[in-house]
Amino acid sequence: MNDLLAARTQMAFSLGFHIIFACIGMTMPVLMAFSEWRWLRTGKEVFLDITKAWSKGVAIFFAVGAVSGTVLSFELGLLWPNFMQHAGAIIGMPFSWEGTAFFVEAIALGIFLYGWNKLNKWIHWASGVIVSISGVISGIFVVSANAWMNSPSGFDWVNGQAINIDPVKAMFNAAWLEQSIHMTLAAFIATSFAVAGVHAYLILRKGANAFHSQAVKTALIFGSVAAVLQPFSGDFSAKDVAKRQPEKLAALEALYKTGNHVELLIGGIPDNNEEKVNYAIRVPGGLSYLAKGDANAEVTGLDKFAKEDWPPVTITHIAFQLMVASGFFLAFVSVLYLIFSVKWRQVLMKKWWLILIACTTPLGFLAVEAGWTVTETGRQPWIIYGIMRTKDAVSPMPGLHYSFYVITLVYILLSLIIIWLMKRQIKYISQYYRTANET
Repeated sequence: MNDLLAARTQMAFSLGFHIIFACIGMTMPVLMAFSEWRWLRTGKEVFLDITKAWSKGVAIFFAVGAVSGTVLSFELGLLWPNFMQHAGAIIGMPFSWEGTAFFVEAIALGIFLYGWNKLNKWIHWASGVIVSISGVISGIFVVSANAWMNSPSGFDWVNGQAINIDPVKAMFNAAWLEQSIHMTLAAFIATSFAVAGVHAYLILRKGANAFHSQAVKTALIFGSVAAVLQPFSGDFSAKDVAKRQPEKLAALEALYKTGNHVELLIGGIPDNNEEKVNYAIRVPGGLSYLAKGDANAEVTGLDKFAKEDWPPVTITHIAFQLMVASGFFLAFVSVLYLIFSVKWRQVLMKKWWLILIACTTPLGFLAVEAGWTVTETGRQPWIIYGIMRTKDAVSPMPGLHYSFYVITLVYILLSLIIIWLMKRQIKYISQYYRTANET
């Protein structure tokens, strides 16, 4: 394994691991605070039980996410010193604000966890709201920094150096809004459906009770709304990418040739040698319409770019298809949930529906991982789009593959710890004495 491959693999593995905890950290505190608000408004003990159970999960994921996030911060300097040398002064602001939001979140979470029966109920709830807001904002700041890599701004690049740096302009770059909306919705979809799926599974195993039934419904409220909104966010993102990174869009759809009235591909396996896509369903004019709002519009293909500037087409296309398929399936389930909630509420406790919800548990995170792969591989071979190539940013230090092995072992250990902790937590909530016998 050469050093560039080792560095990229380690970063991909680290980001893929941490993004799960980032999504949970953006979403679970919101669910937790919402559940406590329902308890305060209704006085029903089941919402208090749910809040306390979820708060323990928030604490577990917060701790592990803090560790994996710290590892990532070290990796930026260890693996990509040339990138940080130039980018540090430009995108330091969102990282600094992310750190501030993280500390506010940590303090508020401590108050929430240890403030039961010590604080006024509404003040206690307010601490949970602060945790929620801080978690979402923290994620948005990190996405803003990543968006800058896709749409660099806030500086002038002269003779290989960044001058006239404007950190505010860099933070609010052309891509930050669409990426922030898309990532925030994705976090809510992935986490909410995972939470609903776990509780649905426990109902199937242990039988219906108020605790798990209300937990499923609460999680699906947020997950369904986010899933229905996500296709609109995706359309916004696709049009933005078509303008700023046409080669990324071409890689997403494996579009080798520029043309008009370009078809949209559903599925398919790219053949880079023949420059065609096999086994795909084709929608005439679909890509032209999605990218430009006109079914006859011209869409730029990979033929307009030198081959050394092509993203890895096969990985990017397949990851994009996985993301879209998972997202649309969850949106379909969400529409069913919203319809059933209004007209046929009895369906929500039917066995077939609970099985369906349980099966959606991993799909949101599969979409997140695939979407993050699309974002990163679609930008290649650039680490700063159009400015610095990834190969020029990697550390010259030899033996980076050893670092990869060490970090992999760390993440395996963290995974085993969190599996053990969550198994204990799930066992605890499945036997929660205060609501176990309620219907």
